[in-house]
Amino acid sequence: MADEKEIMELALDAVEKARKTGKLKKGVNEAIKAVEKGAAKLVVIAKDVNPPEIVMPFKPLCSEKKIPLVTVATKEELGASAGLGVGTSAVAIVQEGDAKDTIKRIVELTKE
Repeated sequence: MADEKEIMELALDAVEKARKTGKLKKGVNEAIKAVEKGAAKLVVIAKDVNPPEIVMPFKPLCSEKKIPLVTVATKEELGASAGLGVGTSAVAIVQEGDAKDTIKRIVELTKE
């Protein structure tokens, strides 16, 4: 299994690249809609969400739709990568842009 920290860093990098050259859906509601439509290429959620039930639907949904799901340490890190001035609980990448190779690498590492 790949290093969890490496996968987290790759996920934040993918969000940042997609923000600049692709398209993101920010926030739990927008991200869930993207997953339900099958439009998400990668979903990143924060570990420090309180209450944790807020991001619970992502695991079964992403599993069902075969969309990679990565958990990062904090909402602040995720929000900063997404270009927000505040933290966010979830981000879905819907157009990869330059993040395509990074997402491919995340998929490979999470399958190991």
